[in-house]
Amino acid sequence: MGHWLFGKEHEMFRQSVRKFVEKEVTPHIEEWERAGEVPRSLFRRAGELGYLGLKFPEEYGGGNDLLADAIFVEEMSRCGSGGTAAALTAHSGIAVTPIWRFGDEEQKQRYLIPALRGEMIAALGITEPDSGSDVASIRTTARRVGDSYILNGSKTFITNGVNADIVCVAAKTEPEAGHRGISLFVVETKTPGFSVGKNLRKLGWRASDTAELAFEDVRVPAGNRIGQENQGFYYIMQNFQWERILMALSSVASAEKALEQAMRYSRERIQFGVPIQQFQVLQHKMVDMAVDIEKARNLTYWALYQYQQGKDAVTEATMAKAYAGETVSRVSDAALQIHGGAGYMMEYPVQRYWRDARIMSIGGGTTQIMNEILVKQLGINKEEETAWQSGNRINSR
Repeated sequence: MGHWLFGKEHEMFRQSVRKFVEKEVTPHIEEWERAGEVPRSLFRRAGELGYLGLKFPEEYGGGNDLLADAIFVEEMSRCGSGGTAAALTAHSGIAVTPIWRFGDEEQKQRYLIPALRGEMIAALGITEPDSGSDVASIRTTARRVGDSYILNGSKTFITNGVNADIVCVAAKTEPEAGHRGISLFVVETKTPGFSVGKNLRKLGWRASDTAELAFEDVRVPAGNRIGQENQGFYYIMQNFQWERILMALSSVASAEKALEQAMRYSRERIQFGVPIQQFQVLQHKMVDMAVDIEKARNLTYWALYQYQQGKDAVTEATMAKAYAGETVSRVSDAALQIHGGAGYMMEYPVQRYWRDARIMSIGGGTTQIMNEILVKQLGINKEEETAWQSGNRINSR
């Protein structure tokens, strides 16, 4: 059933993406989960079909259609592998966005266009071993030397970090200035001094390569700085609304997939001579799961609508991210419970849905950070803002 937010053309597009996922993605996810990464060919194929540029302007090879991009995120999240979906959406939805929004024309021609074609893989390098939600506390530095910057430091938990061709890196250009001293740079991963650690082993999202990155006197041309010096924190904050909407969209679609799997299993599993779907306690459990998903979906679609209309969607996006991220964990846990002992076995996909769901209330800002933002947005606490709260308010206008 369609939704008022999407027109007939969008629903036709959804069916097209769903067929792509069913034919070219889902059959390979077990292989990619074991490999710990998706192949470059998937990026190229998605680029060929125009899926990586849906929200971007047409002059860069995009489709200029934010709602189509949201549909792509949903349908990729239904493939049954959160890591596979994350690899593509982190590339196009998060990593190259600063280049589009704040980069110069040369950077867009050199990096954005090839990335949207799937010819380059991109990553966003912000998180560090001692800096997660507190972006202002990053320690990676970028020192200006002539017409270059010298980067030193490290990043961790970087999605696409193993195979990335470019990384948009946050670094301190004025280390003593806190969040006011951060700049963004496009770093080509073949640059001397740049190195990638091992592909990190994770509970979930196993098809998404995740790495530690190191910068040892990495010389980056001044022309690779994105936007103005010392404005990086604000650039990062400006994409948080969309990143959180992406996470919420993915959470809702993944929860829906888990419910579908639970309903299918409950029809097939026979106990006491009947399918377990006939037991009222499980019927009610699945009803609760469906209601929870619809709550999350409507919160998310309202945030998406507000954002698509160019309105301040900080409150709506934050609520959607927080609620949907918790919902997918609850629903996936209930789906595994309905499977009983079988759900604990690796051959049943529900165990992967359960593992993949856990990151959704952590990545893109934890539920606790979302609640802290909402405390401020709702006027519950009038105390002085912290740096990250200030950034969210300033850049929501």
